[in-house]
Amino acid sequence: MNILSVSGISKMGREAPLFSGVTFGLNEGEKAAIIGKNGTGKSTLLSVIAGALAADDGQVVINKESGVSFLSQNPAFNPEDTIESHIFKSDSPKLKTIREYEGLCLAMERGFSGGEQKRFDELTLEMNQRDLWNYEAQIKSILSTLGIHDMSRKIKSLSGGMKKKVALAQVLVEDTKLLLLDEPTNHLDIPTIYWLQNYLKNTKRSVLMVTHDRYFLDAVCTNIYELFRHSLKLYEGNYSDYLEKKQIEAQIEANTERRIESVLRVERDWLMRGPCARGTKAKARIQRDMQMINREKFAADKGFTFEVAGRRLGGKILELHNISKNFPKGYVSEEGVKSGKGTPVLKNFSYTFNKGEKIGIFGGNGSGKSTLLNIITGAIPPDTGTIVKGENTFFGYYQQNPEFKDLSLTVLDYIKEAAEVIKRNDGKELSAGQFLNEFGFEGKIQHSMLSTLSGGERKRVFLVRLLISNPNFLILDEPTNDFDIFTMNILEQFLTQYSGCLLIVSHDRYFMDKVADTLFIMEEDGSVSGFVGKCSEYIDFKEEKAKEDEARKKEEAKSQEKKQEKPVQTADSQKPRKLSFKEQKEFEALEIEIAQLEDKQKELEEQMNSSDYSIVQKAGEEYKKVSEKLEADYARWEELAV
Repeated sequence: MNILSVSGISKMGREAPLFSGVTFGLNEGEKAAIIGKNGTGKSTLLSVIAGALAADDGQVVINKESGVSFLSQNPAFNPEDTIESHIFKSDSPKLKTIREYEGLCLAMERGFSGGEQKRFDELTLEMNQRDLWNYEAQIKSILSTLGIHDMSRKIKSLSGGMKKKVALAQVLVEDTKLLLLDEPTNHLDIPTIYWLQNYLKNTKRSVLMVTHDRYFLDAVCTNIYELFRHSLKLYEGNYSDYLEKKQIEAQIEANTERRIESVLRVERDWLMRGPCARGTKAKARIQRDMQMINREKFAADKGFTFEVAGRRLGGKILELHNISKNFPKGYVSEEGVKSGKGTPVLKNFSYTFNKGEKIGIFGGNGSGKSTLLNIITGAIPPDTGTIVKGENTFFGYYQQNPEFKDLSLTVLDYIKEAAEVIKRNDGKELSAGQFLNEFGFEGKIQHSMLSTLSGGERKRVFLVRLLISNPNFLILDEPTNDFDIFTMNILEQFLTQYSGCLLIVSHDRYFMDKVADTLFIMEEDGSVSGFVGKCSEYIDFKEEKAKEDEARKKEEAKSQEKKQEKPVQTADSQKPRKLSFKEQKEFEALEIEIAQLEDKQKELEEQMNSSDYSIVQKAGEEYKKVSEKLEADYARWEELAV
């Protein structure tokens, strides 16, 4: 069934068309994404489809039976609304019925009138007939997974990350068949993104989204639409398929361009001789030549390079000694959890940084990732512990929401405040304007005020200025929000070649995998453990460990049940098989070995929480071997215990 039909829609930007004549459709269950560079109109196109913006031309038709839910990049809130009132604002018939039923349930405390009792019975019947009990359970599951527990909190009391979760929850619980999502992963932690990825992949609803998360695109999407040169082009498959097809296209276009230029060299000589244009063939040839000369020429994407001269690091870089930080009593975290005695964010964390380390910080929202960065940079003091910074250590701190003192400055003036001339690591000197050209800020945009830039452009300007300061210890807090995939690729190239220390917080798993080879894991009790490996490897490790723990619990439960079972003796009952002497000895030895292996697992788990990564790596390898041996022993023990 067709869910969405878009026909010939166009929209003007500030100086030129954003897109023109865009036509495409979406079928039931289809998952698609719109990608493109910042400023090409992705969010505008999604807003036009959702009806939040009017198109200059064309038509958008959404199937009447499907309904549409739209998550904008910057959702609107009434600050006085509670979480509950915001989420359940929808006019969905299912949600209306559930809201009315729950309202009558609350009224039971004061007693029903005859009319209320009759309506309550009607709603109960409707809830049964339409299977709304299951729907309500799904809603509660979504809210719980997103960490939304206290529904009475007002919107004005929430953090940016929590507001995004509330907006996402509102969209997901609505009874619609079409989801329009603009940057749904921004401000979400990695576990929540992983859950959302699986939800969208498995839902029967149709999805059209804008996102820069490449793992997300690969896992969810069946089609990719690229907004390029004011038009929309379909690439069937996921993001990896898109990259392959783009590479082939670029090769074909480059070859075609070479052939055209070869032809034009001959044709230009002919035109220079001033041919007589009276004949029909000559006129056609001249017209064809002029079309080739005035064609839209192929040009490979002009990259920009994050490249500045390096600053030398000293022998001592940064040492953290027993750093601790507690939230005060009564503090409410962004997940809505209220502290009774004081919540530990960091507990006795020590670490000595070495040259060239690239460390990612992993943890849920509210786990203290940004707090750790702020303590390291001196923005906030620790409660206990000391920080020793090397004399030559120079921080470059990119915060989640960069602050600009004067938004009336032009892009060029803002960069000139930091440096008129920038020296690259190859010794070449560039003016501020030339340097901005390399970062994709060409022409008029250099003279545009900061206030007129998009969120992604403004953050990129901030990053340019930060790098001009030539830090040798980069600290990046969510640098990927609002960046397009093109900018992310270039930033990744720079960070993989960066010779200084890098400490990074990001919800983008692909980005983290590319730039970080070690992780700090922010645990719930405030401790910080280590993991040697990539972000995706850690997620796999956690999943595998969860499966092993679940299997162990089942085995323990089975074992307990068998011990408690008393065989019922009947005349017809068969006697249990008697073990041979050798089997009995093997059975007894297995029980001892299983107990020893279980103790060894616990010991290795403690070692894997060490901040010494050589210990973590060695313990991880041994843990895998012990788990495999334990699984085999469990299986053999079951055979002998029958």
